[in-house]
Amino acid sequence: MLDLLTNSTSVTRRDLLRIGTLGLGGITLADLLRMQSLAAETQEYRIRPTKKSVILLWQNGGPSHLETYDLKPDAPREVRGPFSPIATNVPGMEICELLPMHARIADKFSLIRSCTHTYAGHNDGIPVMMSGYPDWDEGKHESVHPEIGAVVSRVFGQCESGMPVACGMGATHYSYVPTTATGYWSNMYRPPTVSEQGLKNATAVVDGHRLDNRKILLGQIDRLRGDLDRGGMNSLDEFNRQAFEIIGGDRARQAFDLSQEDPQTRARYGEGWAQQALLARRLVEAGVNFVTVGVPGGKEIYNWDDHAVNGDLPTAMRERLPGLDQAVTALIEDVYQRGLDQDVLIIVSGEFGRTPRGNEQKGSRDGRINWGRDHWPHAMSILVSGGGQRMGQIIGATNSNGEHPIQRELSPQNFRSMIFHHLGIDYRQTFLDAAGRPIYISTGEHIPELA
Repeated sequence: MLDLLTNSTSVTRRDLLRIGTLGLGGITLADLLRMQSLAAETQEYRIRPTKKSVILLWQNGGPSHLETYDLKPDAPREVRGPFSPIATNVPGMEICELLPMHARIADKFSLIRSCTHTYAGHNDGIPVMMSGYPDWDEGKHESVHPEIGAVVSRVFGQCESGMPVACGMGATHYSYVPTTATGYWSNMYRPPTVSEQGLKNATAVVDGHRLDNRKILLGQIDRLRGDLDRGGMNSLDEFNRQAFEIIGGDRARQAFDLSQEDPQTRARYGEGWAQQALLARRLVEAGVNFVTVGVPGGKEIYNWDDHAVNGDLPTAMRERLPGLDQAVTALIEDVYQRGLDQDVLIIVSGEFGRTPRGNEQKGSRDGRINWGRDHWPHAMSILVSGGGQRMGQIIGATNSNGEHPIQRELSPQNFRSMIFHHLGIDYRQTFLDAAGRPIYISTGEHIPELA
């Protein structure tokens, strides 16, 4: 964990050299940069990052497609649920009535309604979406295989011009932010993480509580910079310079400083996790290529795992969807208004959808009777916006009950390839797995309808 997180009022040059120290073996961020430099000298696939970037808003737990982007108003009552669809500014596209702000800007996003797979548990659904494979490491509580953010870090090199190329923040699954697992690769490819509690084995961790007290964080950075200025940089090699540039450089410092945003802009996004969506926009604007933002649930259900035993789905949706509506709409409009829409691709997704037929169960907390839906990987919806791609369209369709795709079936591999293709990464390239066998970055094609 970074020594930046301490509240010490005295930071020495020795502290500086310990920036980024890991719990395993005392590896520092500078050490990681050295190892990555050595890796770059091999024949493996490496390219320079482009201006393209992705912001993934991740709904951990699996959001119901039938209460968000693929309602079935003509289905039986137990299928169609409690909410009605509303028209959008795109003819023929309807979405949930709790997303009226979405409806006004539907021409700036497209909906994928036909993503499907067969892995119905969180511990295989998340890995299959993030790594392309369902395998789960019970000891580490994360994917066995390298996930999207780790691939981005390895292909681009973890740091570029004073910024990480990938990072994760917000809600976690067990102890990690999905997309950041390195699997059988070295931990040196793990993207840095912004988290409220910190993460095990993370390359760099910024305490999320410091995001609410940025004066302390920025003050510590300033003290580090001042200490370096007084002591000179002759004793630091190039990798220490790079490590310090990431932690104390102006680009990172400016990007993480939300106080520089107009208060009206911050209010426009909303409170809570929505401020991390705004921070994600600042990060990609500063040069980060891939940012994952965890979208939490609320008081009724803390994530998007809307089993009746966990809580009442209609209550949870009424609580969380207005905030999602505001934050997603603000992010999309902000990206377009700032002229970033050709380069920044926004994605809203979880690991799967929910069962077409709902059910009633006694809640585990208070014993009341709740209505909910269970895991359903056979159909899910994904929102995409920007990226210089074709917006205002619906890709694929499910049957009348939202059970499975009947048009343009897509897989988690297509989802991953869409991301890599946008970033300029050739997903047909291979890396070696733990047994030394070549494994493709992704085995599915990207989604040409969006191009």
